Amino acid sequence: MRRLRTRVAGALLAVLALTVTACSSDSSPEGAPAAKAEAAADRVEPLADTPTPRLPVTVRSSDGRKVTVRDAERIVPLSGSLSEIVFTLGLGDRVVARDITATFAQAEKLPVVTRNHDVSAESVLSLKPDLVLAETSTGPDEAMDQIRDAGVPVLVVDPAKGLDDVGPRINTVARALGVPAAGKELTKRSEDRIAAVRKDIPKKTDKPRVAFLYLRGTASVYLIGGKDSGATSLLEAAGAVDGGAESGLGKDFTTITTEALAEAAPDAILVMSKGLESVGGIDGLVKIPGVAQTPAGMERRVVSIEDGVLLNYGPRTDEVLKSLVDQLYGDTK
Repeated sequence: MRRLRTRVAGALLAVLALTVTACSSDSSPEGAPAAKAEAAADRVEPLADTPTPRLPVTVRSSDGRKVTVRDAERIVPLSGSLSEIVFTLGLGDRVVARDITATFAQAEKLPVVTRNHDVSAESVLSLKPDLVLAETSTGPDEAMDQIRDAGVPVLVVDPAKGLDDVGPRINTVARALGVPAAGKELTKRSEDRIAAVRKDIPKKTDKPRVAFLYLRGTASVYLIGGKDSGATSLLEAAGAVDGGAESGLGKDFTTITTEALAEAAPDAILVMSKGLESVGGIDGLVKIPGVAQTPAGMERRVVSIEDGVLLNYGPRTDEVLKSLVDQLYGDTK
């Protein structure tokens, strides 16, 4: 079993793999207030000029191996974040498969080679890839070894933990694809756009406290993020405080309790859009024990961002940050 995102770790592995496809449609009663519309786009924006890979290259994988890439005509990125990077570099026409978390429009017709986030080695190898891109959480190990044993280069990329990882991940992938100049260009574009969003954030003395909740109502999974959830960097960039981390939750995720929510004392709640749908929208969210008693629950103040981009920390991070800022501050900017 593998993580829904590289930041959903530890004890969540088995749970998330089983629940990712279990989200129900929004069952909020007609007329009930809905969560504010998410602003993250469902398409990636490739660089204006399509680069030409200069290969072969030898790069170091985060698993310690040296990987030699001789061709990049048939690429299989095994995470949504890595898929975004390849497509945004302008090499999407070389991608022959996708992971279930690659949800943006340009990738939607590609064959899926993961089952509940576990890689199917047979499906990958049937597409005759000349490069596989993976996260440190990609697995199972037996499947990855099977792909390597077939002679396919596998580059493992360090996980995304925060805004500082956007550039390094882009450049790692770009070097492996033989387009380092495009990597530098995309890194600059991404960092410039993030900086532009940050300039527009209201300067407030009292920073809003935000709790990141991971919800899968159909599987009765209700978790609150701590300092290792992956959301802290994004919330701080938006001028907010991660309520879960600030309250002392040291793990990535902890089961929601009334006490944990009271300690987090969120002014707003951050959720993935499908997670919100799975509990029945905002009406269902405030029925989770402890939520209605928080300032966020009392005000029904919820920030909802699409699952496929929230914690990617890739080329669309500026869009995620803008969506977060717009929903969090609204007309107060």
